[in-house]
Amino acid sequence: MQHLSVGDTTFRLQAIERDGTWIASADRVDNGARFGIECAAATESEAIERLRAWLTWQHEHAAALAALQEAERDYHRTIAGSAFATSADAVSPIEMQKDGLNAVAAARLRLDEIRARRPE
Repeated sequence: MQHLSVGDTTFRLQAIERDGTWIASADRVDNGARFGIECAAATESEAIERLRAWLTWQHEHAAALAALQEAERDYHRTIAGSAFATSADAVSPIEMQKDGLNAVAAARLRLDEIRARRPE
């Protein structure tokens, strides 16, 4: 049995053999709950390595998704706040909206890049 820490979470990784195929799974150490997918391979070490790769990818994916959602919330706040902007503001509402939209686009691209790297 192995342990893997990803972000703030530690997982206990184990693999069992079923009909000549090794199946790896992960449980959270903090609460014992099963987490993620099962990974199958011809050897125990390969199954565990596939699971490690998926857990690492999943953490990156979750962080990128959260960043996109935060950028979208910021953009919506900017849109709502621009209704109350005055000409005395240092940055025009249009520039603020453009910056917010650029942040959303960058976060979306980052998420797409991570999704493209999803382990098999």
